[in-house]
Amino acid sequence: MEYPTIEKLIEQLEKKQAVVAAGGGADSVKKQHDSGKLTARERLEKLFDAGTFTELDMLVEHRCSNFDMATKHVPADGVVTGYGQINERLAYAFAQDFTVIGGSLGEMHAKKICKLQDLALKMGAPVIGINDSGGARIQEGIDSLFGYGEIFFRNTNASGVIPQISVIAGPCAGGAVYSPALTDFVFMEKGSARMFITGPEVIKAVTGEDVSAEALGGAMAHNATSGVAHFACDSEDELFAKIRELLSYLPQNNMDEPMIVESDDPADRADDTLAQMVPTNPNKPYDVRDVIRSVVDVGTFFETHQHYAQNIVVGFARLQGHVIGIIANQANVMAGCLDINASDKGARFVRFCDAFNIPLLTIVDTPGYLPGTAQEHGGVIRHGAKLLYAYSEATVPKVTLIVRKAYGGAYIAMCSRHLGADMVIAWPQAEIAVMGAEGAANIIFRKEISSAEDKNAKRQEKIEEYRDKFSNPYQAAQRGYVDQVIHPKMTRPTLISAFAMASAKRERRPQKKHGNIPL
Repeated sequence: MEYPTIEKLIEQLEKKQAVVAAGGGADSVKKQHDSGKLTARERLEKLFDAGTFTELDMLVEHRCSNFDMATKHVPADGVVTGYGQINERLAYAFAQDFTVIGGSLGEMHAKKICKLQDLALKMGAPVIGINDSGGARIQEGIDSLFGYGEIFFRNTNASGVIPQISVIAGPCAGGAVYSPALTDFVFMEKGSARMFITGPEVIKAVTGEDVSAEALGGAMAHNATSGVAHFACDSEDELFAKIRELLSYLPQNNMDEPMIVESDDPADRADDTLAQMVPTNPNKPYDVRDVIRSVVDVGTFFETHQHYAQNIVVGFARLQGHVIGIIANQANVMAGCLDINASDKGARFVRFCDAFNIPLLTIVDTPGYLPGTAQEHGGVIRHGAKLLYAYSEATVPKVTLIVRKAYGGAYIAMCSRHLGADMVIAWPQAEIAVMGAEGAANIIFRKEISSAEDKNAKRQEKIEEYRDKFSNPYQAAQRGYVDQVIHPKMTRPTLISAFAMASAKRERRPQKKHGNIPL
């Protein structure tokens, strides 16, 4: 028997690799490019450090024989999986290949993704999923549904253990949307990304409602309205650059710590402009992002969920090179009121930071919860309780800065001392009270005001009396609920000192399987 030469075998291997690397062929690749989209392998090149991506399971093939599938070659079974370096750290990723039968998910396609998820979990490294698929491969029937379920199960097991990031870079419909929904951060590209349970045609047929795919499940629909997605990007280049930036703030896994980088920003830097940045008049708005940027290391604030529930701001930053998570009321929007969406947004971010050892800075300026029947009937009690739960549950270092209003239940919910804050700092204009002076005076001094000859004058007198007594940080400081009242310009050095103090924090909670967050 004559055996093939090694050269012949290598030639055979290279031919197989070339066929797979070509994806759905030149025509399909051109169609992908003409629609403004990159191919799966081009996307992975953008994501990983140059030359570091290693593809796995390149030669996997389907084994379906239904509906003429036995005669169809499906390169890599429509998904590219592998590992490499992002910011010189290990990461795993899969990218569905729309040029290969629409990136549809079948049995082996799903098994490749599951194998990658298992590897990432065992190695303790982030996993990024790039979704661009027509959905379940109908020819494979129950095997496609099995595949989705297996992926969802692994998403859940990995939650809070390794960072999971999803990219919607094309269609993502039906059961496929639940894997991204189970991950930590969802990126969408404007114009090409679509994400929905049921598409416009089905909605039209069932309900009679006429809606476009973009309005139903486009990037801004899910970034600004539903809150399903966290980032909306103008291009794939921007999208992958933002993922790389996000990962620079995150640890590899829940046993790791975020990277510490050298900072040229002096730790003792005082900022005189802070004293004027937040008006002492509680009714005047300002942008809390200005406060954030003035105290963190220069150029390090990385906001997430920017377009959703804009009355609260969340994101990552660095203080003296150390990563922190920031949750801040936004006085520019709805006066910084907490509502259903802000509570959900804040609670989710707090729980992520706690899971991955990222200390929390909470910046408080809120008049309370948004009133109204829509909020009450929408379950603001239940949703608001999520924020209380998340802060109470969190055991990472927690520092709270009260810059102005902190009223009623919202004062408690925004990481007060009573929910476990390790350090509470206030500015001199901080107002810590059950409610604002105007409302309080109307209730407490109702009889005196109503019996006065000049009711307006008496009301103003009583408002000032209440404000002098309670609308300040000193009552709370007298009781130890505020640890420091500081000059605003000293905020950065004070925060750096507080987090350094709390860096060795160890806190134990009652042993249990898990709590029952008010979902």
